[in-house]
Amino acid sequence: MVLSEPYWDHHIPLPKLGPLQSRLVTAFVALVCFINSYDGDFVFDDSEAIINNKDLNPDTPLSNIWKNDFWGSNLSSNSSHKSYRPLTVLTFRINYLLAGGLHPIGFHVLNVALHCVISVLMIDVFAILIGGLVHDGRGAKLSLSPKASFLAALFFASHPVHTESVSRVGIRDSAGCLCGDKKFSVLWIFGSILLCAVAMLCKEQGITVLIGGLVRSGLLMRLALLFLGGSFLLYARWRIMGTGPPSFTEVDNPASFAENVILRIVNYNYYYSLNAWLLLCPWWLCFDWSMGCVPLIKSATDWRIVWPLLLWCCLMGLVYQALCSQDSNKRRTLTFGLVLLVIPFLPASNLFFRVGFVIAERVLYLSSAGYCLILAYAVGFCSCHWKKHKVSATLTLLCVNVARSAQRSQQWRSEQSLFASALSVCPLNAKVHYNVGKNLADRGNQSAAVKYYREAVRLHPKYVHAMNNLGNILKERNELKEAEVLLSAAVNIQPDFAAAWMNLGIVQNSLKKFDKAEQSYWNAIRFRKKYPDCYYNLGRLYADLNRSIDALNAWRNATMLKPDHSLAWNNMVILLDNTGNLAQAELIGKEALKILPKDHTIMFSLANVLGKQEKYKESEGFFLNALKINPNVASCHGNLAVLYHRWGKLDLAKRHYELSLRLDPSAPGTKENYNMLKRKLELRQRTVG
Repeated sequence: MVLSEPYWDHHIPLPKLGPLQSRLVTAFVALVCFINSYDGDFVFDDSEAIINNKDLNPDTPLSNIWKNDFWGSNLSSNSSHKSYRPLTVLTFRINYLLAGGLHPIGFHVLNVALHCVISVLMIDVFAILIGGLVHDGRGAKLSLSPKASFLAALFFASHPVHTESVSRVGIRDSAGCLCGDKKFSVLWIFGSILLCAVAMLCKEQGITVLIGGLVRSGLLMRLALLFLGGSFLLYARWRIMGTGPPSFTEVDNPASFAENVILRIVNYNYYYSLNAWLLLCPWWLCFDWSMGCVPLIKSATDWRIVWPLLLWCCLMGLVYQALCSQDSNKRRTLTFGLVLLVIPFLPASNLFFRVGFVIAERVLYLSSAGYCLILAYAVGFCSCHWKKHKVSATLTLLCVNVARSAQRSQQWRSEQSLFASALSVCPLNAKVHYNVGKNLADRGNQSAAVKYYREAVRLHPKYVHAMNNLGNILKERNELKEAEVLLSAAVNIQPDFAAAWMNLGIVQNSLKKFDKAEQSYWNAIRFRKKYPDCYYNLGRLYADLNRSIDALNAWRNATMLKPDHSLAWNNMVILLDNTGNLAQAELIGKEALKILPKDHTIMFSLANVLGKQEKYKESEGFFLNALKINPNVASCHGNLAVLYHRWGKLDLAKRHYELSLRLDPSAPGTKENYNMLKRKLELRQRTVG
């Protein structure tokens, strides 16, 4: 078939730029949209994908990225999300190495740069899909649709729905289209399959890049090879995942847990219509759409059922035009636009397996290319028939996209602005209120956090994480009764919630319910075997009950699981000191300082032990080292003064008593010791006189 220039291309109200100029403009537009996120923080799930992901650490064997999922969990684990993206994790690891640590600016800059490069490459992709590329007499490539492909690439570069993919570090989506010369080649097909495999190791949707093979001739042979290659890749991935899908809960994707098939189908289609609306009007964007953000349609009288019907009417209209139009260029453009819109979305459609979200803007990254292609055709078609205001309308559409993208990427710079922006979009989403509350609590505003945690629990009465965090704040505010009720409810709802069991134990200990507290601590340890903080709190309980040996064993377990657990080490030294086991206390203190050589609290406790053993010189050294690290601790000055007092260095004792009283005039015992010293000094002066 001889390809010709689409008649509507020259009607598009854009200047006809050369290949280099159009690429520079597209890259610049992509940069302007998202550059303000370059120095943003790690936000939302970045804490799990980046900060807490041990696979990024250079000390972790590189082979681990091929065994673990995107979040660093073993693929065979029941808790794994089965998101196998080793090449994406490898890019994170390279970022870590180049930046010398977890500095978000390097991650953000690479994301923005990738989007700019992809946007530029989309010019050629769109040119091939619309009208193909031809070569002049010198072999140089010529586009038959320079304006249309340029406009579609500008729409793609500036689409606000890309903000999550570009401005969020823990996601690295990439899109590509495989192109070569005009002749069909088996070698080219195998190259396509190889690149598809690489794409799948970056993102699950990589399998859909095989649609690029549809552009060429030799259709039946090509389809057969691509089908076999794609099937092999899907089978390989299924084996890597452990031949089982990930497990999700009802709050992640409520439609997939609906009572019957009809309800599921209706709600899935409603989700599709919402995704289409985000492409068409990307104003209501949210970092999370779960937990009641999109209530289920449960009745035929629900007015929202109109939206999936409208979506399918529009799709059927486009399909009809793509199949039956007399214009071959129109058929080609709309066909590839629909294919690029629909195929990459299929993995997120719930048709083949349950997904762990209601709506996820990130999965629209590649699908948006199909939408942008159809939108560019619509602009060209309208420009042919309505000459008035076509320039201003097109520029306005582009400018609105750029402004919205810049605004949205600004919101993704910090968790505070990101979570706050979601309150107006998804006011029924319990997770939004939870995250706003958690961010406020992390910044020290616990009173405000309580309000949002309460709202999260009201919206979703089984939200155990909100109950746990709210219970913690109430515990710190000494509202112990309500804290106990909340934490008890949390562990009843989710019996294996180890953190809630531990926090319940702390509350019960404060309420003097010692037997219940001990049982809660052991429940926490039963569900999380390696739980050093729980062993530490269990030790505190035993210390309160004067069960010294049990307390020491619990704290020793804490330090074995977490060798730098300062509080556990220090409590062991103090307990042994209080029970008169000074030699053992000295050994434990020195063992702790080998692991924590700059811990001034352990130095202070060890110095007290050595002082009681009359090892004054060694004790003095630890006191002075502790004060060098933290010079404003009144008790340290006071105890050093007592040491000098016993040692007979009365002038030094006087100086440190005075320093202690200056820092804390009400320090217990210090004033009495100081007065005793002054009387001793006065007596000495009178004796000398």
